[in-house]
Amino acid sequence: MELAARIYDVVTNPEVVSDEIKSLLPELSDRDKLRYWRRVLRVAALCHDVGHLPFSHAAEKDLLPDGWDHERLSRVLIESPEMAALWNEMTPPLRVDDIVKLALGPKKARDLKFSVWETILSEVIVGDAVGADRIDYLLRDSHHAGVAYGRFDHYRLVDTLRLLPSRHTSKGEQPAEPALGVEEGGIQSAEALLLARYLMYSQVYMHSVRRIYDIHLRDFLLEWLGGGRFPIEPQGHLSFTDNEVTAAMYTAAFDTNRPGHIHAKRLMCREHFKLLYHRHPDDLAKNLEAVDRVYEAISGRYGAENVRRDQYPAKGGLADFPVRVKDGRIASALSMSETLRRLPPVVLDSVYISSGLVDEAKQWLDAKREAIIANIGEEAV
Repeated sequence: MELAARIYDVVTNPEVVSDEIKSLLPELSDRDKLRYWRRVLRVAALCHDVGHLPFSHAAEKDLLPDGWDHERLSRVLIESPEMAALWNEMTPPLRVDDIVKLALGPKKARDLKFSVWETILSEVIVGDAVGADRIDYLLRDSHHAGVAYGRFDHYRLVDTLRLLPSRHTSKGEQPAEPALGVEEGGIQSAEALLLARYLMYSQVYMHSVRRIYDIHLRDFLLEWLGGGRFPIEPQGHLSFTDNEVTAAMYTAAFDTNRPGHIHAKRLMCREHFKLLYHRHPDDLAKNLEAVDRVYEAISGRYGAENVRRDQYPAKGGLADFPVRVKDGRIASALSMSETLRRLPPVVLDSVYISSGLVDEAKQWLDAKREAIIANIGEEAV
C-alpha cells in the first residue's frame, strides 16, 4: 500500500506529467478524481493478497476448486457485505468494482470493463515489470530469508517512474496509449529489479529443499482438509491460517492415526525427500522427454509413493515498458537494455526420492541414466 501510493504520487505529479499525457488522461486534471483514485489505489493494494491460502502459493492449484485462485478469493472478500459496508462508509464512498479492478488487473477481472486510466493504475500494483507487488515481495522476502539477492535501489526506481506513451510517435500520428514507464536514468534500477527477481527465483524460491517442503505440505493438506480442498466462502477461508495448519501438522506428525501423518512427519522431523535428478541440458539434447523417462524409471523401480516430481515451466515473456530517453523520444526497455533481453527464464523439472533410498537410487541412476534417457527398452534398465 505504501509503495503503491508513493508510485501514484510520483507519476501524477503535475511537474513531471507531459501535456500529451494530460490530454490522453483527463483524470490528471481533476483534483477530486485524483484524490478519489489515490484512496482506491491504497485500498486495492492493501487488499491485493487477502485471498492467499495458508503458506501463500504452496499448492494453490491443487487445493482449490477448478476455476479458483487466490485472486478470485480476494475479489470475493472485497465484494463481501462486511467489506462493502466499509467502502460505503468512507468519504467519499469507494466503488467496489473500482477496488476490484485495481487489486486484480484486467487479466484476473476480465468481466469488468477497464478504462485506460484504470488499466494503468492496476499496473501500479500488479504490473509484471515495475508493479508495487513485485517490488514489495522481493524486498520483503529478501529481508526475511536473510539473503541479498532481492535488494535493489527501489527509491531510485520509484522516483524515475513516469506515465509515458507506450511507443514513440512521429508528428501527425495518433498519440500512443499511455503506459507506466521510466525515465532513461531509471532503467538501471529497473534492470536491478528484474535481475533481483531472477536471482530470488533461482536461488531462493526454486531451492530444492524449499520446493520439496511445498510438495509435502500439499500432500498433507490433501489428506487433512475435508474433501482435500480449502473452503471458498469468506468465513471458511478466513478460518484457516498458517497457525491452524502448523498446529495440525505438529499433532499429526506424532500420531499415526491422524490424517496426513506420514507427510506431517516428513515436514516436522526433517525427513523430507531428497533431490535425485534435475533437468540437464546434455540429457535434453539427447531426449526432450529425459525427465519424464527418469521419473517413470525411478517410480517403477522404487514405487510411486517414494518418488515425487516437481515442475515449474517457464512463464510469460520478457518484461517490456516505455523509456523516455534524454532527447524526449520514447523507446522500449528491451531495445535499450541488453541486460533485460538476456535475462533467462527460470525453469524447473526435478525428481525427488525418499531419504532412505537416495544413496542406492543415485548409484542405480548413475549406472542406468544413459539407457533410460535413450529410452531403448525396459530390458536395458
